[in-house]
Amino acid sequence: MFKDFFFPQGIDEEGDFMPFLSMNDDDDDEMNLKEDFPGVLPVLALKNTVLFPGIVIPITVGRDKSIKAVHHAYESGRLIAVLSQRTAKTENPKMLDLFQIGTIARILKILKMPDGTTTAILQGRKRFSLEELTQENPFLSGKIKEIGTIKAENQLEFSATIASIKDLAQQIIKLAPNIPSEASVMLKNIDNGAFLLNFITSNLGIDVPAKQQILEINDLSKKAEAVLIKMDNELQLLQLKDKIENKVRTDLEKQQRDYFLNQQLKTIQEELGNNPQDQEYGKLRDRAAKMKWPKEVKEVFDKDLKKLKRLNPQVAEYSVMLNYMELMLDLPWNIYTEDNFDLKKVKKVLDKDHFGLEKVKDRILEHLAVLKLKGDMKAPILCLVGPPGVGKTSLGKSVARALSRKFVRMSLGGLHDESEIRGHRKTYIGAMPGRIIQSLKKVKSSNPVFILDEIDKVGSNFRGDPSSALLEVLDPEQNTTFHDNYLDVEYDLSKILFIATANSLNTIQPALRDRMEIISISGYSIEEKIEIAKKHLVPEQRVEHGLKAKDIKLSTKVLMQIIQDYTRESGVRSLSRQIAGVMRATAKKVAMEETYDISIKEATIKDILGPTRFSRDRYQRTKVPGVVVGLAWTSVGGDILFIEASLSKGKGVLQLTGNLGTVMKESAQTALSFLKAHAEALGIDTKVFGEQDIHIHVPEGATPKDGPSAGVTMLTALTSAFTGKPVKPNLAMTGEITLRGKVLPVGGIKEKILAAKRAGIKDIILCKENEKHVDEINAAYIKGVSFHYVERMEEVLGIALG
Repeated sequence: MFKDFFFPQGIDEEGDFMPFLSMNDDDDDEMNLKEDFPGVLPVLALKNTVLFPGIVIPITVGRDKSIKAVHHAYESGRLIAVLSQRTAKTENPKMLDLFQIGTIARILKILKMPDGTTTAILQGRKRFSLEELTQENPFLSGKIKEIGTIKAENQLEFSATIASIKDLAQQIIKLAPNIPSEASVMLKNIDNGAFLLNFITSNLGIDVPAKQQILEINDLSKKAEAVLIKMDNELQLLQLKDKIENKVRTDLEKQQRDYFLNQQLKTIQEELGNNPQDQEYGKLRDRAAKMKWPKEVKEVFDKDLKKLKRLNPQVAEYSVMLNYMELMLDLPWNIYTEDNFDLKKVKKVLDKDHFGLEKVKDRILEHLAVLKLKGDMKAPILCLVGPPGVGKTSLGKSVARALSRKFVRMSLGGLHDESEIRGHRKTYIGAMPGRIIQSLKKVKSSNPVFILDEIDKVGSNFRGDPSSALLEVLDPEQNTTFHDNYLDVEYDLSKILFIATANSLNTIQPALRDRMEIISISGYSIEEKIEIAKKHLVPEQRVEHGLKAKDIKLSTKVLMQIIQDYTRESGVRSLSRQIAGVMRATAKKVAMEETYDISIKEATIKDILGPTRFSRDRYQRTKVPGVVVGLAWTSVGGDILFIEASLSKGKGVLQLTGNLGTVMKESAQTALSFLKAHAEALGIDTKVFGEQDIHIHVPEGATPKDGPSAGVTMLTALTSAFTGKPVKPNLAMTGEITLRGKVLPVGGIKEKILAAKRAGIKDIILCKENEKHVDEINAAYIKGVSFHYVERMEEVLGIALG
């Protein structure tokens, strides 16, 4: 007998031991076995193994029914029917819980183990099929029927298969570390093919259903083929495992070899007085001596330098510490670029790069003026808010060029991780400083112009809130001692000119918004776009497309046509693309040496850019009562809005259409309530409110509309409809109303007025408080437009209806 002979497996109850050979070679072959077996035998259910004929196996018996079955069988003939369970978890198996084919076993001995358990040594005799269970208590008992074995028809082929199985077994024994070498000798001494198959299958590392499947095969040839397939799979698995172990072993040997060679090299270098670690230490010490950094930083560096000298270069902490100290040396401590204090030259550069944006330019010049007089001042933190394409980001480059400072741009759009701002702690693998410290290291200056682009699009999730981390960066009282988690010492950011850009203030958290100086940049008017195109876009696109000034000319009329018919935006990005389209068409003609007119005509634009994409908003004169022109603000500029009111017989129901928002609907209801309250003063019969249904419609129903600025327009339309008086021609208005009849100011005045001017409006009614906004608009852009400033609704109706 031997233990752990073949493939590793475990057998609990019932079995903790491995199968081993029969003690008597005559018992090995169930085909030659001459023995009569009773028709009814006690049944022993095994959980995790299968018993094969000829195999002797010790079984640890634990269940009460199993113990009673074993003792009963031992006392009455020593024969027991052994079946495997379909599921090991079943504690009280029935007929359906057992495989129907098993092995009749002889109980050789019952042992009482020191731990109190019972072990039965069973010898497999012959296979049987269970007909039925005749008894379930106190132990299982069943009616059995013996099963014979079919000999191989082709004995030569069967012998060859057995030989292959033996060869595979020898290979497996060589590869498996837990199989003793004596196993190969024992395999050679097994001459009986049927027993060899039973013995190898019993020891194979396959699950119980697979073993049961082989047990149930009657034909020896088919059984041999099934065993051969299972052994082949096992061999492939062992070969792959051996290959992986050899590779790992080789890698470990290489690492050990490299380590010893490095140690020898280190010893040789030390003997020659050429230690690379000392060289690195010396370079760091020499660089540190030239640094002009704060006293606290110098103390931290000197402490870490001493620690670095004590560290073994092979440990991971050495490279972490070395990278950290190199970062400290690379940072521009107290290194500042000299500002350009020639304010006239600065203004000239800003004007050359950007048309308009006077508020931002004046703020930069004011800061430089104070800096020039005082010599030292904390930099302002500006936030430019405006629609896309108006030049917020490019203005930062222009400011840096004008001030002779370095330029840094950091995009915050979609940023979710707080460590992008503050960095990671250097103890983490792959730790890095935040992007602010990295940027300063890159530009080698502590006072660059730092653009924080798209600050309104910062996100937050489980990794932290970057906008909260920016509170320290953008607070002049705190950023003198900015703390980066990786650097772990204070760094002064107060000399940096931070310029944040945003499309909307709504998504910026209040605490962050409070720390910035907000400068609103409105969209460009058509006149401003024409100037920008002439001074910047046309020359830039001409150079980019390889054209010269003599190759193409774009007149003011052509530029206006492109702006009005092919773009609808606050900025000039789309305009730049359309001009590029004209340049490409011209470049093609120049390259192909075609004859063409260098002055682009208005009629030629349609051939180059295609049909017009947008229709112009033109005022359409009407004498129908109830139609009034309002002014609206959109993300791409101003627009005129027609509001129509009509009456029909009914019960005084108010109907609103045109995809209106909640605020706009409330403005209509407020207007109607005011009209009802002041009907007599306005000469309206109060009975009409109960006899007429009112319908207010705002055209372009596919476009959502909302806001309070249509209040005066709604009231004028309703009054016009009820009195039957048409509104004064070429008149537009905007303003919020109250139930008391007051007119309140609204926003977007510049865009609204310019839209009215484009549409041909001659008179505009505004709230008195909006007069200051009109004064900010260039007088040349609003020439020919008359403004009527009002405080009450009665004044509006007097101007509009007479």
